[in-house]
Amino acid sequence: MREGISITVKPSDRRRLKALLRDRNAPQKHVWRAQIVLFSAEGLGTTEIMRRSGKSKPCVWRWQQRFMEEGVDGLLRDKTRKARKAPLGPEVAKRVVALTLKVPPGETTHWTGAMMAQASGISVSAVQRIWRAHGLRPHKIEQFKLSNDPKFVDKLRDVVGLYVNPPAHAIVLSVDEKSQIQALDRTQPGLPMKKGRAGTMTHDYKRNGTTTLFAALDVLEGKVIGRCMPRHRHQEFICFLNAIDAEVAGKKAIHVVLDNYATHKHPEVLAWLTRHKRFTFHFTPTSCSWLNAVEGYFAKLSRRRLKRGVFKSVADLQAAINRFVAETNENPKPFVWTKNPDKIIAAVKRGHQMLDSIH
Repeated sequence: MREGISITVKPSDRRRLKALLRDRNAPQKHVWRAQIVLFSAEGLGTTEIMRRSGKSKPCVWRWQQRFMEEGVDGLLRDKTRKARKAPLGPEVAKRVVALTLKVPPGETTHWTGAMMAQASGISVSAVQRIWRAHGLRPHKIEQFKLSNDPKFVDKLRDVVGLYVNPPAHAIVLSVDEKSQIQALDRTQPGLPMKKGRAGTMTHDYKRNGTTTLFAALDVLEGKVIGRCMPRHRHQEFICFLNAIDAEVAGKKAIHVVLDNYATHKHPEVLAWLTRHKRFTFHFTPTSCSWLNAVEGYFAKLSRRRLKRGVFKSVADLQAAINRFVAETNENPKPFVWTKNPDKIIAAVKRGHQMLDSIH
């Protein structure tokens, strides 16, 4: 044993060390440290301890010295080491945040980690840590659109009122058209998903024509009236209104929520509306497609049926859409509006104020 090393293990310490050896959940580094001390207490030399524990000479000496200075508790902790580089001060983070909030130099549209690292004189990983800590994501941008409709508040309350408290003995339909749905066929067949590999699909495609889906979502029941048509003019819209009129039985009043697309306000459509007294149109505010409930159904259709679909012809596409509508009507889910209109109005006002103050 090295000179100056004299290890005497008290009975209480020996019990603790042997308990570490028996503990199946103890960290392995604690186990072999305890073994080194027990071997040393038995009077074994450094070479024999190295052979039995599988550790190097400096390692054996280090933990012998630690036990002599701090006892068993010293074996259960690691000493902290100084970082190779001094930590960045708060002024560095402040400078990075200030630069990030400014327009980057040159013709670039946003900061990248490499650009910011070069501009601030720190590493890319340090820049990314600062961005994460301050919730900054220069690579990402969110889209928005504020309505400039002078009757925004009145139209919003009208539509939300229909969703939340529909009139008695009436049906509320959210109506819109999803136009230019393409029948896309892939140039080569893809491979199915398997363990360790996602399904594959060629990046290029063959266009086989388009169709337009006219849809009316029953807000109370969740059922959908859908018709696929080749175009989306006022003539097709009138045909769809006739289909709604024929499908909704009895003399029940029909309240239709729709957007401000020119087709919906065509003179012939308005003339049709005067001849059908049970229909009432409720237009959403301009630039407020999110207020039309059927838009959520269109998003679901695109996500679950159209995005990865392969269609050899327009007929195949229309058949797939019709099957999706039929499946929806087999297990309909009512549309539930939860957002307080007062909060929406307040948020729009704040958006306009912010834009006016900056621009």
